[in-house]
Amino acid sequence: MFSSTDGWVTCSFGHRHWGLLGAAGLLVHRAGARGTELLLQHRAAWSHHGGTWGTPGGALHTGESPERGALREVGEELGLLPQDLELGACSVDDHGGWSYTTVLARPVRSIEPGDLRLDGESDGVAWIALEDLASVPLHPGFEASLGRLHDLLS
Repeated sequence: MFSSTDGWVTCSFGHRHWGLLGAAGLLVHRAGARGTELLLQHRAAWSHHGGTWGTPGGALHTGESPERGALREVGEELGLLPQDLELGACSVDDHGGWSYTTVLARPVRSIEPGDLRLDGESDGVAWIALEDLASVPLHPGFEASLGRLHDLLS
């Protein structure tokens, strides 16, 4: 389903981004056997930066807060409901005229990849330990923000 705010925009740095009003995504994290684990989406091959791992997210709608947009996107892409998650801190990646807000969240119930309902934007979803992130291809925007996000996850 397309919104009037879906579309490409070029930021002041000359990068192309999806979302005329910016975008937001949800970084779900939990304590795992080997430390912090992140619930990441394997982006469908046809999508922008397809084949990489990152947060479920997308373009913000008119009047939508980043938190509400991130919750809407994780519902559309993974089937998670707002009551499945406890929202935490936000981190904004500002590109001058366009921004991506990562909203951190913790699950309030057990969430396993096999229980999630994926839409066509995902080829898969997995819990990946922070220490294993170097072993998978990451979405460039997500990878660039890891230093800032790591501090929030500690």
